[in-house]
Amino acid sequence: MAIQYAFPKLIHLSRPLTKGYLTATLFSYPAKAKWCRLAKWFSTLSPKDKAKIVKDVSQLVLARRTRMCNFLEYKDTKIVYRRYASLFFIAGCSSEDNELITLEIIHRYVEQMDKYYGNVCELDIIFSFTKAYYILDEILLAGELQETSKKNVLRCIGQQDSLEDMEQPTPIHPTSPQAS
Repeated sequence: MAIQYAFPKLIHLSRPLTKGYLTATLFSYPAKAKWCRLAKWFSTLSPKDKAKIVKDVSQLVLARRTRMCNFLEYKDTKIVYRRYASLFFIAGCSSEDNELITLEIIHRYVEQMDKYYGNVCELDIIFSFTKAYYILDEILLAGELQETSKKNVLRCIGQQDSLEDMEQPTPIHPTSPQAS
C-alpha cells in the first residue's frame, strides 16, 4: 500500500498563522518504505524538522483505522488526510482553518491529476513529478487557494506542456543533410 500525502502549506509549528486560511505541503509515501515522493512546503523549516514532521504525521495517519475521521491534531496544526486507492493525501492547516475546505482542496488536486494523467497512480507522480508540482502550483499559491476553476488549471498545464515541447530541440539524424 502506498501513501500519497498532500499537505496544503504546513506552517511553522512554533508560531501562529498570520495571514490566509490555508497552509499546505505535499507528500507521497509508499507505506512500507516511507519515502517522501513529493513535498511542497510553504514555510521555512530545517530538513531535520521536515523529516520529523513527515515521520510523525505518517505514523499517526497509518495507525488510524479506515472508518476513523479524516482529521487529527498534530501539535498546533490540524492534519487532514484522504485515501485514494493505495495513496494517501495529507494536508496540514492551522487550527483556525476550515478542515472541510482543506479536504475539498485535496480532492480537487486529485481530480486535476486524474484528468491530466488519466487515472493517476504513484508511478505517474514518481516519473513525472514536475507535472504534479505544476498542477499543485496552479491550484495553490503560497499555501492559499488561487484557482478554483478546473478548466483553467488544465488549460495552464496544457500551455506549459506546449512551451516545453517548443523548447526541446529536434534531434538531428546522423544521415540527414543537416548533420554534415
